[in-house]
Amino acid sequence: MERDDEVRAAAAVYLGVDPAELALTGSTTMGLALVYHGLALRPGDHVLTTTHDFYATHEALRLAAARSGAEVEQIPLYDDPATVSADDVTGRVAAALRPETRVVALTWVHSSTGVKLPVRGIADAVAAANAGRAEADRAVLVLDAVHGLGADAARPGDLGCDVFVSGTHKWLFGPRGTGLVWASAAAGAAVAPIIPSFTAPSFGNWLTGDDQPSPFGAGNTPGGYQAFEHRWAAAEAFAFHQAIGPDRVAARTAELATRLKDGLAEVGGVRLVTPRDPELSAGLVCVEVSGRDPFEVVERLLDQRIVASVTPYREAYVRFGTSIVTTPDQVDAAVEAVADLAR
Repeated sequence: MERDDEVRAAAAVYLGVDPAELALTGSTTMGLALVYHGLALRPGDHVLTTTHDFYATHEALRLAAARSGAEVEQIPLYDDPATVSADDVTGRVAAALRPETRVVALTWVHSSTGVKLPVRGIADAVAAANAGRAEADRAVLVLDAVHGLGADAARPGDLGCDVFVSGTHKWLFGPRGTGLVWASAAAGAAVAPIIPSFTAPSFGNWLTGDDQPSPFGAGNTPGGYQAFEHRWAAAEAFAFHQAIGPDRVAARTAELATRLKDGLAEVGGVRLVTPRDPELSAGLVCVEVSGRDPFEVVERLLDQRIVASVTPYREAYVRFGTSIVTTPDQVDAAVEAVADLAR
């Protein structure tokens, strides 16, 4: 428990939150499932998400709705990711909110396109819809933050979300098999634990017969024998970024992503999918190479020791990621390699 508390403390400093509000998980997927199944959804409740979200969100919501009788609606937030606007995205979410909306399930940075949502504006729209509602009828804004954490310096308080879910092995460079869920005091009180926690006071209640309530973080940290060495090492990842400075990390990530986007946009036969505006994108950069299968492109790039991936969605793109471990020379090499394939 002391080691877990060290991870919570390091994460809390980085995120600007109370350590007691942080649950430790094994992944983003686990965190999303804990939240969506822990909320007390009722028949007739409306859950709003988007067509751009990943399988983990869609499937967790489908399973939770099947059990509770809630309705899940998916809406598109943009027609062309390259020309997305913050006002359009915010307006679409606001227009889709209903009196029955209990959950707004969004992803900070879309792994399908690289679009970074204007979460603060969306949070303000949700807050306006919640004005005058009883606590049990509020819409809770839940954010899958895995491609924003470590790439963008905004904290949960800056974003205005109620729940912040992320793995820590991507842009934060923590170990695999690690993650966290932060929830505000009000939202955390509405998320019931669904996996027994091995930490106090939950375990102590079983031994003594007491009924002491657990803080959100401890009560929603799944018990069982986890990959503890990986979890505890996540504290080093938060400390590493904190030592450099989250603002400096975000600026460098944006600088390199902009360099990559600017270079790829000049290549004939290449369509840039991700917005060029740093306010609407982060470290992910997605492109389409005319006449080339994305899997073939990734394979050919790997032959040149350039690692890219294919977006795991129905509409597949070639996806790159710039970060503080990427150099400008590597960015330029990737642009040149794509140009050779597009010729």
